[in-house]
Amino acid sequence: MYKTIYIPVDNSDFSNMAIDIGVTLAKQFGATVVGSHAYAAKMHDKRFKQMEAGLPEEYHDEKELERQRRIHDSLITRGLEIITDCYLDVVDRKCQGENLAFERRSLEGRNYQILVEDIERHKYDLVVMGALGLGAVRDSMIGSVCERVVRRVRSSDIFVVKNTTPLNGNRKIVVAVDGSSHSFGGLKTALAMGKALNAEVEAVSAFDPYFHYAAFNSIAGVLSEAAGKVFRFKEQEKLHEEIIDSGLAKIYQAHLDISKQVAEQEGAKIRTTLLDGKAFERVLQYVKKEKPWLLIVGRIGIHSDETMDIGSNAENLLRMVPCHVLLSNRPYTPPIDAIAQYTIAWTEEASRRMERVPVFARGVAKTAIYRYAVEKGHTIISNEVVDAAMGHLLPESAIRAMKGLGQVLEEQGIDRNKMKASDAVVQDLMGAPSAQMIGKLGETLATGTGKVLSYEDRRDLDYYVCEGCGYMAKGEQPVKCPICSNDGSSFKLIDKTLIQSAAKIEGDIEVEMAYDDVAIEWTSDAKAKLREVPSGYMRRRAKAVIEKTARKAGLRTITSEFSNKVILEYAEQVSWKDELLTHQKKEETKPTSEFEWTLEAKQRLERVPEGYMRDCTASLIEEHARGIGTRTITLEVANQGIEKAKATMEEAMKNPEQLQEIISKLMAGKGTHRVSADSMANAQKPNGS
Repeated sequence: MYKTIYIPVDNSDFSNMAIDIGVTLAKQFGATVVGSHAYAAKMHDKRFKQMEAGLPEEYHDEKELERQRRIHDSLITRGLEIITDCYLDVVDRKCQGENLAFERRSLEGRNYQILVEDIERHKYDLVVMGALGLGAVRDSMIGSVCERVVRRVRSSDIFVVKNTTPLNGNRKIVVAVDGSSHSFGGLKTALAMGKALNAEVEAVSAFDPYFHYAAFNSIAGVLSEAAGKVFRFKEQEKLHEEIIDSGLAKIYQAHLDISKQVAEQEGAKIRTTLLDGKAFERVLQYVKKEKPWLLIVGRIGIHSDETMDIGSNAENLLRMVPCHVLLSNRPYTPPIDAIAQYTIAWTEEASRRMERVPVFARGVAKTAIYRYAVEKGHTIISNEVVDAAMGHLLPESAIRAMKGLGQVLEEQGIDRNKMKASDAVVQDLMGAPSAQMIGKLGETLATGTGKVLSYEDRRDLDYYVCEGCGYMAKGEQPVKCPICSNDGSSFKLIDKTLIQSAAKIEGDIEVEMAYDDVAIEWTSDAKAKLREVPSGYMRRRAKAVIEKTARKAGLRTITSEFSNKVILEYAEQVSWKDELLTHQKKEETKPTSEFEWTLEAKQRLERVPEGYMRDCTASLIEEHARGIGTRTITLEVANQGIEKAKATMEEAMKNPEQLQEIISKLMAGKGTHRVSADSMANAQKPNGS
């Protein structure tokens, strides 16, 4: 596989480990080892000239200055050549000990530039280099030379040495596949290395079903009512929940299935694991948990092109994973197609009906119907199956719109096989500036009679979860999982009655409207659990995961137990687990209040910016409640306390000493950091206070 292995050296710990790994791989593959060291003599010459003005006065004589320059040039140039030879002698001795062919490269110039030029000129099969060099400090992640080489090399695989642990018993290799040719090239490399090193190989694939939910909630907050109608949130969410989310799972599971078949063709067996969540984050946590020797990823992914220097997931993993990383620059396209494995047939009538779908949307429509057929156990797709599938997939408004589109296509005599997916086409046909996929899929219902289920109707159905991959199905007991192909016995019915009973016990229901106008109920205890997640992107992401999971399971109310379970499961997968646990510990140590706050009062307090502003306001409200002799803080009491707090703060801001005294008194015993009068005076006032 590898005929030439290139090892840049600098006598650092990571470089020395790169020598050991490079020689080991060369021995297994019968490769020639090429050692190199780059030195920048001219850079030293330039720096010496810049320092000449600071030399003692006796060196300012022209003849003496010229003599010193010659001495410096000779010492630097010859000295760096000697150092380079010594570095390469180490590699030479290692190769001699293993009876391997060895070549030297002594390179003068800017280190990363001359290395890239040498690699690209000779097109070595594999580059093995340390992540860090002699300039590494404790917080270093990737050295500048390594990073610049990685971004510029296109002809060679690059093995980045991330630690100095000797290669002993642990030889597990994990390869991340996303359907790109570079990731499948990485798979081929993993299989070859696994065979050469007698190492276990595992393929993982990650997709993110939560991003669009969080993004749409964010977008909904800034769109006008008119813009929201154009964006059609209900149809968008329907599309994602019913087609795209499970479709993505199927696609990435197919990548793993293809990986298995490629491995079998190579005479190897591999494990596969499907992960859901932010791709680099899920792979990172998986690597931390499994502790492999090597992670292999494509330099660029499925959404990149050859002009990209490195994909974002590859870059994040290169920086963050503790194990060695191999960036694959070797493209490979498998000769098999996962869809070809399936043998579901279409009736002639259903097939003709699908031909009425514009060609650019036909593949997505067929995939959606096909997935429904697999789930329900159909081996032949008839008109009845198409009706049932599309009735589950599309809201009634989209179906009506597409009937109109179908009529226009017929009247204008437009050939659906020649249509292209552009805004202009849809705008001409529909009179609306939108080329949403919803519209294109719905045409299959132009003559259909299938029942269309509203979101509330779908919530009332039975929900089943596949124990193999977590896929959610609704309605009847599935016959087969369309994602992992497990049979129907792997599906377990979700008992929603237990969650509904828990919701009644917890009480204090808060109703929120999602961006697509779907009501989501939270118990106050569940909201309290959510607030245990550190604020900012962590809490937004956790909230999106909880709500998305609840909606996929058909739940109306989110309880404390449900939210806590989802948060803890998700925290296991992400990088902020320690922060969450620390935050929860702080929350547990907070002193309990002597007052009982009503839900409305709590909601009013939450309008105050989180942190010391909210703590101060809460303390002033409680002080007001204490003054009027009540232990129950209602909305009225809270508003009175806030008005009193505003008056107190406005008066105190005129006197910084008094302000600091008030803050210190309020914060005493609460474990809150001391706030300076200046910072308080410069802070914004509570929103709506």
